[in-house]
Amino acid sequence: MEPAERKRLPSASLEGDPREETKLKRGISQDSTSSPKLDRYKIARQLTEKAIKEKKIFSIYGHYPVIRATLRRKGWVEKKFHFLPKVIPNADDGNAGVTEHKHTEGKENQEAALEKTDDIHDVMSRLVKNEMPYFLWTIKRDVVDYHSLSCDQMLNHYGKTASFTTKIGLCVNMRSLPWYVQADPDSFFPRCYSLCSESEKQEFLDDFRRTVASSILKWVVSHQSHSGGKPGGRGEACDPGPSNRKASQSVDSRLTGLSGQLVDTACKVCQAYLGQLEHRDIDVPEDASKGLTEDEWKDLTEQYYSLIHGDAFISSSRNHFSQCQALLNKIMSVNPQMEIDGLRNIWIIKPAAKSRGRDIVCMNRVEEILELVAADHLSAKDNKWVVQKYIETPLLIYGTKFDIRQWFLVTDWNPLTIWFYKESYLRFSTQRFSLESLDSAIHLCNNSIQKHLKNDKDRSPLLPYHNMWTSTRFREYLQKRGRGAVWVGVIYPAMKRAVTNTMRAAQDRVEPRKNSFELYGADFVLGRDFQPWLIEINSSPTMHASTPVTAQLCAQVQEDTIKVVLDRRADRSCDIGNFELLWRQPTVELPPFHGSDLCVEGISVRRARKQMPPISSVNFPSSLLDIQPLKVRCPSAMPSPPLGAPTTAPQQDLRLKEAQAGPRTFPGPRTVPAPLWGAAARSRKARSATTPSVGKLEFPTCNFQHVDSRSPKTGPTNAESDRPSDPKIPNEPLLSSALPSVKTAEGALLQPPKPPGQLREPPAPCLVCGSLPPARPCKRCRSFRASVLQGASFVPLGGGGGGAGTP
Repeated sequence: MEPAERKRLPSASLEGDPREETKLKRGISQDSTSSPKLDRYKIARQLTEKAIKEKKIFSIYGHYPVIRATLRRKGWVEKKFHFLPKVIPNADDGNAGVTEHKHTEGKENQEAALEKTDDIHDVMSRLVKNEMPYFLWTIKRDVVDYHSLSCDQMLNHYGKTASFTTKIGLCVNMRSLPWYVQADPDSFFPRCYSLCSESEKQEFLDDFRRTVASSILKWVVSHQSHSGGKPGGRGEACDPGPSNRKASQSVDSRLTGLSGQLVDTACKVCQAYLGQLEHRDIDVPEDASKGLTEDEWKDLTEQYYSLIHGDAFISSSRNHFSQCQALLNKIMSVNPQMEIDGLRNIWIIKPAAKSRGRDIVCMNRVEEILELVAADHLSAKDNKWVVQKYIETPLLIYGTKFDIRQWFLVTDWNPLTIWFYKESYLRFSTQRFSLESLDSAIHLCNNSIQKHLKNDKDRSPLLPYHNMWTSTRFREYLQKRGRGAVWVGVIYPAMKRAVTNTMRAAQDRVEPRKNSFELYGADFVLGRDFQPWLIEINSSPTMHASTPVTAQLCAQVQEDTIKVVLDRRADRSCDIGNFELLWRQPTVELPPFHGSDLCVEGISVRRARKQMPPISSVNFPSSLLDIQPLKVRCPSAMPSPPLGAPTTAPQQDLRLKEAQAGPRTFPGPRTVPAPLWGAAARSRKARSATTPSVGKLEFPTCNFQHVDSRSPKTGPTNAESDRPSDPKIPNEPLLSSALPSVKTAEGALLQPPKPPGQLREPPAPCLVCGSLPPARPCKRCRSFRASVLQGASFVPLGGGGGGAGTP
């Protein structure tokens, strides 16, 4: 009992009876002869109320006694499942679904009276039958409605994890790994192909043929080097087995002899493959890069079968030894899987979504593999077979193959948080390893397969009868053979990298539900160079105490999982057992699309030309009310006749029409109001008597454009420099000089056009004060021009001397 529990239980008792407290600590049922049923009910009621207040209600579906006992010790109360979910029994949990079904039926048939039960936990479970469970541990996610859970409810599963928990998902997911991580999947995951599409079948066929060619080269090298050319110095753990020793024996003279042309053809294929790996085939013409024909491939494959299976030999293999050795070294430097290929070109065929080694077979003939897949008449959607390269050079212990079951825990997907378990266990085969036989009992180490078999008599007696080792026992084995540093330096770090890279590649495909977690079991096979190869990842790994090893480790990993997901929420520095933080990335926002689901939708929008609102009204400050009335209009922006030229009749008629027409609208979006027009007309009459020699004055034709216009800007120009100078009339900057930022529709600054060969008329009096233009505009003029620039309108100002009237 933990110290925290010792402190919690006394406070839960109303009477404070030491005898009742001791019985609750031991977790045993209350004896009806020594304690009244009423007291037992009061204790159960008190503990239940406390659990409800602290939200410590849990539900378990499946055979997980360790989880149930661990939660009860921590003060949690179980709410029993009173329904049978539509779930097939867990692939890794045997008959857990049937056992739970019988248990549920028994609970439903019990009477509701509390005195019918002798277990205080059953009493507490009945008291919380209407409460919501806050911790759910199930065999599979489909047991509960995943999307109906509240944010306070914890679940031991995530959604959409098939991208790495199924064989077909892991096969496809590994191909996209370089997009997420700077790592080569061929360095830790045996190449794999999905046989549910024609393109994948063709890729597998090409790979099989390339491996045929490289295996011929390996045969030449191994035949010449014999057993002395094998990698040595690795101790008993690296024994390649009797099958490889047979391949290195001298060829019987009675066997069929094959010509050296077979080696030349294999070298040609390997040279082309090496060019692809080194990307030297990009600039090669298509005609020059053609490979063998189908008939040549069939002939090469048949000769390879007879060579590998001991029916033939290559008579002139000695002449090709150096060439084959050099070419193999080059390929091995760029292809990390050359070491595991071996000589027999064995592939393992697996159903895409099954577990426990069901329907898995090993084959070494490509026609048999394709026939097996073609014999399955299921639709392409359901016919999901995967074929994976078998590791022909595994690390052996006492001549027997094994694999490693490694646990890891994911507590969050955004940010991705992975916990790696420090302990694991090894699973041995019941048969000695041999490539002469392709029986699954030899090559598959799943406990679900091996537990039905008897240990081979020829197997080493140093191996355990239950065919399991802990990783601690394996480290001791390596230490005795001088390889103690291999676990810490090679095996353990490589397994960490493989798990981290796989989870990072699958991150954007999993539903990152908060307040969820999941425990996974990864299976690794070690090569004879001690490099671990990831085979598969299992969700809901088996937790049965099938052997003394699993009885110890499975219970320990379950308790440590509860520590990480529950205890660590309240105390970050609490004990987390054998888990260690493997990976925690910064928080990232996942993209709203997933690969091929990328879609861009929208409509084109034409940019409208923005118009300035018309001038309607303006309010001038009182300081402007004493300004002299308007005399004349602004200088014309249109071409005018030269100074002193007589005004023609059409021009006079045009002035009369304009005077009678009233307000005039600019070609642009600006409108001159009636008050300004009237004042300007009266000013023209007064001016016509005094300055008869001055040419016609017109309003400037201005096309104002909105300040947001994207037209190109041009530099300001000096409009006064083109006018004829008069010593009696000082030059006044035009309105455009006061508005340097205003642009016309064409993008140029506001300025009157200048026809060639014509002179402009002298500047007219100011619109605001009515005086002739000074050297610099007065403050009132600048204020007025600023108002015009901001889109304001104006009215004639009152005053003496022919003041402007009201409209």
